[in-house]
Amino acid sequence: MPELMYREALNQALAEEMERDANVFLIGEEVGRYNGAFKVSQGLLDRFGSARIIDAPISELGFAGMSVGAAMVGLRPVVEMMTWNFAILAMDQIVNNAAKLRHMSGGQLRCPIVFRGPGGAGGRLSSQHSQALEANYAHFPGLKVIAPATPADAKGLLKSAIRDENPVIMFEGERLYALKGEVPEGEHVVPIGKADVKREGTDVTIITWSRMYYFCMEAAEQLAKEGISAEVLDLRTLRPLDEEAILASVRKTNRVVIVEEGWALAGVGASVVDIIQSKAFDDLDAPVERVTGLDVNMSYAANLENATQPDAPKIIAAVKKVLYREGA
Repeated sequence: MPELMYREALNQALAEEMERDANVFLIGEEVGRYNGAFKVSQGLLDRFGSARIIDAPISELGFAGMSVGAAMVGLRPVVEMMTWNFAILAMDQIVNNAAKLRHMSGGQLRCPIVFRGPGGAGGRLSSQHSQALEANYAHFPGLKVIAPATPADAKGLLKSAIRDENPVIMFEGERLYALKGEVPEGEHVVPIGKADVKREGTDVTIITWSRMYYFCMEAAEQLAKEGISAEVLDLRTLRPLDEEAILASVRKTNRVVIVEEGWALAGVGASVVDIIQSKAFDDLDAPVERVTGLDVNMSYAANLENATQPDAPKIIAAVKKVLYREGA
C-alpha cells in the first residue's frame, strides 16, 4: 500500500467525495487560496473552484450557522475549523441547531454536515490553542464524534462522515498532519462506531484514540521487552462508543488502562470506565487506571507542556500498577 501523510489522506478523502457528490463543499478560514492552515485542502481550489472551496471570514459562528442552513436544504458541507479551540465560538450552531434539528422537526429536517479540524496540543501554543475538547461534543445527543489516529483511518472515517445523514464532529490530532502511514488504494471507507484492535495482547488492555495511540504503541513495545503483553484498542469513534469491542477486550485481558490527552474530569475515559464497571465488573482483576492530561491549563514552555501530557513512561507505570508490579 502507498504511504501518505495524515494531511494527504484527508485531502484524498475530500477530493474523492467531492468528485462523487456535487453537493459536497468545503468551507473555512484559509481553505482556498492558502490551501488550508495545515495544507489539508492543497490543490482543491484549482480542482473544484471557488463555489465549492470557500474561504470564510474569521467568524466561526457565522460560517458554521450558514453551513447548517446549507445542510438543511440538501447540500453536504464540510466545515474546517482552523482549530477546535476556535470552534468554541460556534458551539451554539453545532449543539443547539445541527445536533437537534432532526429531533425538533420530527424527522422532517436532516443535517448531513461535517465539522472537522485539529485538536489537542500543537507544540508550544499555550493554553488557548492546546485543548483536547472531544468530551465537550461527545456529551450531546444528535452528534457523532470521531478521532482517527492513523492516515488510513483518517481517510476512511472522513469519507464515512461526509456520507452520513447526521452531523459528525471530526478531531484531527494537530501533531499528526505530517505523520505517514499506509493507506489502501481505491475505495476505503471506515465505519463510524467501530473500534479497532491495533495490537493484540493478553495481559492488559490499553484503550485510547487520536494522537495518544502512538504513545500507547510505544509503551506496548517497551512492555513486551519485559514480558508484558499489552493489547491496544483504538476507539476511533467516541460517539457512539463501540461497547462490544471494549467489553470483548476487557474480558480477554482482565486489566485496563485508558489513555486520553484531555482532562480527567468528565472525560471520555470516564464514560468508558462506567461501561466497564457496569457490564464487565466481574471480569476485572484490578481497578481500571486512567492516564490523562494534568488538571491544569497548558503552559507555553516546552518542558512544562510535555510534563502536562500523557507519555509512554506514564502509561507503562499505569500498566504495572494494574498488574501489581509497581516499582518493577
